[in-house]
Amino acid sequence: MARYDDLPYRTCVGMMLINERGLVFVGRRTGIEHVDDEHVWQMPQGGVDPGEDTWLAAKRELYEETSVRSVEKLAEVSDWLIYDIPRTVAGRAWKGRYRGQRQKWYAMRFTGSDDEIDVANPGDGHKPEFIAWRWEPMRNLTRLIVPFKRPVYERVVREFASLSGD
Repeated sequence: MARYDDLPYRTCVGMMLINERGLVFVGRRTGIEHVDDEHVWQMPQGGVDPGEDTWLAAKRELYEETSVRSVEKLAEVSDWLIYDIPRTVAGRAWKGRYRGQRQKWYAMRFTGSDDEIDVANPGDGHKPEFIAWRWEPMRNLTRLIVPFKRPVYERVVREFASLSGD
């Protein structure tokens, strides 16, 4: 296995799904990247296939994790945002191939109704990544996420703050 410092970053997209009241979708994750039982909520995110457009990847990943298709693009973070996963998790996450993720973030307006959201049976038969979901005020997001992702969430919240219902 490669040394942690030599591992590349996984190319990924993150989606802030905002409803008509300005609240943000968060899902409760189960999995190896969590370092405690308190910080288990996150916004959807997922990998970008080689050569795939990041906006199309964001819509695909959102569908694969939530079954949601009813969205409009509101904004995107112009930079790629990067985080490292803890060394204690790196050997188990993504089969030890990555040290973290480089993410392109999008804000999306949810134009559907809540009954479109199905995290137990997500789109295209994908394995569920969330066991529960809820709408949260944007200002709460940085308190819900695992600490090693917090700087990315702080930046995303700053970038998209004007889209909030707070």
